Amino acid sequence: MSRVAFLGAVAVLLCLAALHVLSPEFDPSWRMVSEYANGSYGWLLSLMFVCWAVSTWALAAALKPFLHSRAGTIGWIVLLIAGVGEMLAAIFDINHSLHGLAGALGILGLPLAAMLLGISLSHLATWKPIRPLVLLLSNLTWLSVVLMAFAMFQLFSQLSAIGYDMTAPTTSTSTLPDEVHAFVGWANRFLIVAYCAWAMGMAWGARKRSAS
Repeated sequence: MSRVAFLGAVAVLLCLAALHVLSPEFDPSWRMVSEYANGSYGWLLSLMFVCWAVSTWALAAALKPFLHSRAGTIGWIVLLIAGVGEMLAAIFDINHSLHGLAGALGILGLPLAAMLLGISLSHLATWKPIRPLVLLLSNLTWLSVVLMAFAMFQLFSQLSAIGYDMTAPTTSTSTLPDEVHAFVGWANRFLIVAYCAWAMGMAWGARKRSAS
């Protein structure tokens, strides 16, 4: 299952890169990844989320034999829930009311799972050789969340300062006002890359530990 988890994360990144090329009308500096659903390749976005969910669930299966602590068990459950969020995102796109719930489960669930699983695995003798990598990738997921939160705050603060109608959906806006400079779109994409890097690193670690 570790190989499925690794390849699934790779597929997510490939889908994201393809969407970036195929849908250039969505400015990556401020348009969220989920907005690709409103383009001509919405099906590719759904495929990306399906691959993400499969990768997450496969990683949970690969890590299960190594988890013997309460923190590890809780982290494993949270990881499964994050996968549910990713699959829900594939089913309910940005235009559906449940997409927000899907995003919350995935975006907030995975860093929490990464932290708890990292704590549990770092105490195992077989995982100690790659403990720095586990902690680095776990912290990277949290860093990406903080960066995205800051980017959203920065965008909304600028829009509010110029009296922009905050109730207007961003999906109906093709460009930002000239005086507004945003990077929330890049932060959103970095978050996905960080999450996939964590999944790939953990899948590689599980495969190596199982082989040894």
